[in-house]
Amino acid sequence: MTQKFEFELVFELPEGTHDPFALSDAVFEAGFEDAVIGTGNPRLLGIELEAEGDDAEEVILSAARAIVRSLPEGSRLRETRPDLVSLSDVAEKLHIRRQALQKRKEMPLPSVGGLYRIDELADVLLAASEPREGRRAPRFDISASKGWFLAGLAARRINALLTMEYIDPVSITRIGRR
Repeated sequence: MTQKFEFELVFELPEGTHDPFALSDAVFEAGFEDAVIGTGNPRLLGIELEAEGDDAEEVILSAARAIVRSLPEGSRLRETRPDLVSLSDVAEKLHIRRQALQKRKEMPLPSVGGLYRIDELADVLLAASEPREGRRAPRFDISASKGWFLAGLAARRINALLTMEYIDPVSITRIGRR
């Protein structure tokens, strides 16, 4: 079943000056006309996009491959997102207030700088969305943000594989450890 996934790709650009408009054009020419491009740091390019497919990990890697081919030579995939998220990000996706998440007893502890691992949050929120006898229904609909959560689970795996050098950050292909 085809699913729409929401995710971000962050590329490290080679030394030198890069025209933000040329970078945007490169992303659009790679087939992502609706992508939101961030060029605030001259050595990084952030791209927020949506893409459809059956498997979140493969959708993210395919998008990264298509984009890196259009970027200046020497560009590298630095990270994928969401993997560490704020409660504000999650609340926005669920159309609730951040405080509603903070008050939940079963919330996982933050991991880094007040950010949460998206897989831990997804587990808790999926369990909380299940109907239970004697409890009122949750005030959020996790199904509307399913593609974001699934992309987050895949992003955590991809980031781990990048860190362990099982994915080449230039060609975005799976390799054995160097």
